Amino acid sequence: MAAREQARYWQYPDLPGVDLLHAHYIRKTFARHTHETFVFAAITEGVEAFHYRNDLVQAGPGQIALVNPDTSHTGHAGVPEGWTYRTLYPAADLIESIAEDTIALRGPVGFTSPVVDDPYAARLVVEVHRAAEEGNALAADSMLRLVTARMLRSHGGRLPVLQPRSAGARNAARARALLEERMSDPPSLERLAQELGTSPFALMRAFKAAYGMPPHTWLTDARVRRARHLLDAGSPPAEAAVAVGFTDQPHLNRHFTRIVGVPPGAYRKERAITYKTTGPART
Repeated sequence: MAAREQARYWQYPDLPGVDLLHAHYIRKTFARHTHETFVFAAITEGVEAFHYRNDLVQAGPGQIALVNPDTSHTGHAGVPEGWTYRTLYPAADLIESIAEDTIALRGPVGFTSPVVDDPYAARLVVEVHRAAEEGNALAADSMLRLVTARMLRSHGGRLPVLQPRSAGARNAARARALLEERMSDPPSLERLAQELGTSPFALMRAFKAAYGMPPHTWLTDARVRRARHLLDAGSPPAEAAVAVGFTDQPHLNRHFTRIVGVPPGAYRKERAITYKTTGPART
């Protein structure tokens, strides 16, 4: 296992709708956050521990950590030597199309377990990475579809579409929309609660119950998410930082690295590279 932390977050152009992360972390701690995509993280060495909603779970070699879109989670080493993993971040519409093609499920789908003990599926995730690194589009796409179909059959299903029914849930949804709209200059919790006709503590409780994190944590996550879109479009990190409401680029760097796993400069640099033939960490 590598003695120092290394990470590469990248895209393979012939595998559209999928981001890839190959990393070895020791002291790394991921802040509570969400993804717009799914997460398939195949652990190859060590142990990753992470809070998934309200539970603390662990994944080791031969296991895959599975996270559905918009599901709050964290991440840190479960053993002193850290963990090495290869992760796929497939877009939701890609997973839905595979579900429709393989198990005849239409609409929103997801996974029922945050950790799957399936060494064969974990090897398939690794093979997606290796095929992408070698520029083998046919193999990368095939392995992605095989591992997705396998996990959908064993741990997948249709996700219910939940509508906010209680007053607290409706206030949480309205607060989220307001924070999204005023991301660069958000109101205080007290002002936000006043606008919604509730109390600050009631709003915090309802928001955490609905989205797995309090409003200020969600706002940081949302800012990083929007900054990623700006970086994808070619904006320099300093401009993206100010546009989403961070005070400066170091402020963005700190939060971006704690959520994405690499600094924004490294993330943006990989977006300009078609593909490489080597990864950052040994498996």
